Amino acid sequence: MNNSSADIPPPKHVAIIMDGNGRWAKGRGLPRVAGHRQGAEAVRRVVETAGRLGVDYLTLFSFSSENWRRPEEEVRDLMGLLRRYLKSEIAELHKKNVRFKVIGERGRLDKDIQALVQDAEQMTAGNTQLTLSLALSYGGRAEIADAARRIAESVRLGLLDPAAIDETQFESYLWSVGLPDPDLLIRTSGEKRISNFLLWQCAYTEFYYTDVYWPDFDEAEFTAAIDDFRRRDRRFGATASYA
Repeated sequence: MNNSSADIPPPKHVAIIMDGNGRWAKGRGLPRVAGHRQGAEAVRRVVETAGRLGVDYLTLFSFSSENWRRPEEEVRDLMGLLRRYLKSEIAELHKKNVRFKVIGERGRLDKDIQALVQDAEQMTAGNTQLTLSLALSYGGRAEIADAARRIAESVRLGLLDPAAIDETQFESYLWSVGLPDPDLLIRTSGEKRISNFLLWQCAYTEFYYTDVYWPDFDEAEFTAAIDDFRRRDRRFGATASYA
């Protein structure tokens, strides 16, 4: 007899593409920044819910490499929200035993934000309840290209034998090193694409799409995604098993 979905543990690592802030605001006649502010509240809810549901790793697509091409005012607003989050939330995350990480091209962030990120990572490095990773100035293709460049440099310096390069070795050069591959990727707002997010890591990830805009994503929506995941038959290329 097959186990019921309730007997199946939650995904160890959940990644989320937080989409729909702008459309949420537009539908209410509000400026886009209002949607981003409400989206920040959703981040707080989803971090708390992930802990309650037993998720070990949560990775949020916060700002993509392509987002730098948005209007200057919107980018400035987003960076301001990020500053406020780093200043106001990290102490609370630390109290809740949450480890904080950032993956992405940090060098493109303002110096003060880089310093805040570094301080947050150092403060929470020993925490074990949940690992929260923000993908900031992140692009999957850029991550893979950066890994390839650094591998090539290691080979050039004689530090790495090309014959030793396998998937495990390659992964050690990714920005996400130390994080397991996502078991579940959630995208809000009804869009059904990966948008250059965790391209290497999502080889066998389960995908879940919801029409709910990110600012309205709550515990019920998160739980529905987890329940759907538990009903999946994950085979990783092998033959399905039947009882």
